Amino acid sequence: MNIHDILSRLEGMGDEKVRRQNSKQGDPGRQFGVRLGDIRKMAAEFKGQHELALELWDTGVLEARFLAVLLLNPKKLQSNDVERLAATATFGWLADWLNSYVIRKHADKEALRMKWMESDNSWLARAGWSLTSERIAKHAADLDLPSLLDRIERDMPVAAPEQQWTMNFCLAYIGIHAPSHRARAIAIGEALGLYRDYPVSKGCTSPFAPIWIGEMVRRAEG
Repeated sequence: MNIHDILSRLEGMGDEKVRRQNSKQGDPGRQFGVRLGDIRKMAAEFKGQHELALELWDTGVLEARFLAVLLLNPKKLQSNDVERLAATATFGWLADWLNSYVIRKHADKEALRMKWMESDNSWLARAGWSLTSERIAKHAADLDLPSLLDRIERDMPVAAPEQQWTMNFCLAYIGIHAPSHRARAIAIGEALGLYRDYPVSKGCTSPFAPIWIGEMVRRAEG
């Protein structure tokens, strides 16, 4: 099955409700509106086809890129390849998939994390902060958390929305995983007020850092 055939198949799986849902989450670019569960099922048919994944990504079609993420082999990507992917994953859900399935498994992720944290490209910066939140969750003691909190307090209010999202993860993770910095993380969250009124479904935790921190600490202690 060639790229044209795959795109035609994805287009035939499209749904208007999914397209509307995607559009509410940002600018998805060219899309068909395929459910992510259906893309996962389709990926099983092309497992291990790394070169096909790169071709799919280059189509620019949202669903083709979701499919590509599930087929990419991080070991076959050079650092500049990963950076190109991260810079062009300009839709939140897609960026999250790329970070989870590809970037976090790449051998050079720490070097990329430090580089992207300083990037003027908001999507690279978003990925850099995402990698930092992973470091906080697993190895918080290895990071200069006071400096990170200083930077979040200073830069998060003026950051691009896509970057703010993963900066907020870092703020919450510091409060959750580093008890000695918890009070300051909560105070910063309260002062900034970002995501205070963010709508959440019943049973889900608010992304507002003070609420998020409090809930996760309560669960851990309860």
